[in-house]
Amino acid sequence: MNFLITGGAGFLGINLVRYLFSKGHQIASLDIVQFDYKDMNDKIEIFTGDIRDKAIVEKAVKGRDIIVHSAAALPLYKPEDIFSTDVDGTRNMLEAAKNAGIKRFIHISSTAVYGIPDHHPLLEDDKLDGVGPYGKAKILAEEECLKMRNEGMCVPILRPKSFIGPERLGVFDLLYDWALDGRSFPMIGNGKNRYQLLDVEDLCEAIYLCATLDENIVNDTFNIGAKEFSTMREDYQAVLDFAGFGKKIKPLPEKPIIMTLRFLEALKLSPLYKWVYETASKDSFVSIEKAEKVLGFKPKYSNKDALLRNFQWYIEHRNEFKDTRGISHRVPWKQGILRLAKLFF
Repeated sequence: MNFLITGGAGFLGINLVRYLFSKGHQIASLDIVQFDYKDMNDKIEIFTGDIRDKAIVEKAVKGRDIIVHSAAALPLYKPEDIFSTDVDGTRNMLEAAKNAGIKRFIHISSTAVYGIPDHHPLLEDDKLDGVGPYGKAKILAEEECLKMRNEGMCVPILRPKSFIGPERLGVFDLLYDWALDGRSFPMIGNGKNRYQLLDVEDLCEAIYLCATLDENIVNDTFNIGAKEFSTMREDYQAVLDFAGFGKKIKPLPEKPIIMTLRFLEALKLSPLYKWVYETASKDSFVSIEKAEKVLGFKPKYSNKDALLRNFQWYIEHRNEFKDTRGISHRVPWKQGILRLAKLFF
């Protein structure tokens, strides 16, 4: 099949490009940033452009069988860019796909659409109440998908938990950087909450199921996450244990730390945004029973497996990105005042 992946140069994008290529498919990438992976540059078709630009979108969708739409402006972007990219950009992609006669459009949403819930596990038909511009924009983007589904297009919607694996940096760079520097790692609250993650390879498997199974089966909405996970404190401690310095996760009082992080975020002194620090001490896990039963989804990796698989990749490649900082999942985030805080752990 011929796939177009939006956000193909991102963390999920490159993992999906490699996954699909290994299965013999033709692939094109559309991303606002340059696709710069030496192992894949000459193996796929590359479009560099913005999904808000209808001209480049219309050009990129021509001749495709399936679109996997993973491009999005992440929470650290400006609110206006989040809404215009995640909502207007998604609408552009859907309309172009319809006009090009593409029958299947796989939309990568997020469990951020559930906000901060009052029960667990979360089910696909639970109330949607996004936190901040990103969560709200993801809900609106799903609404655009549902409109097109009602018009006859097959539009599977996947809501993955925070996914990690090779090439993932972002907020996880904080944990890995502190672990390799022989530091303990602070945790908001007592760390006894259960916080489900997801390995990117398992997400690629779920996407592929939505691409290959009968459209009457996949034309629905599915939570995707790890099947095995323990408490946040236990899972993250596995990284410190692997680092080998005998350091421990250090619980911190929830309310004063959240107040402090709100203040630091307002002053742009911390890379952590509301969705991260206000949910870090809460239970956060979804039911994947629907995906298991309907799609036959069978995740391979537990939380600990995924964290350690990513950490081993990080150790091997750390020198390649030590001077790079940004706001995407593929680069380390600027630690700001948190780099100073590391001295106390």
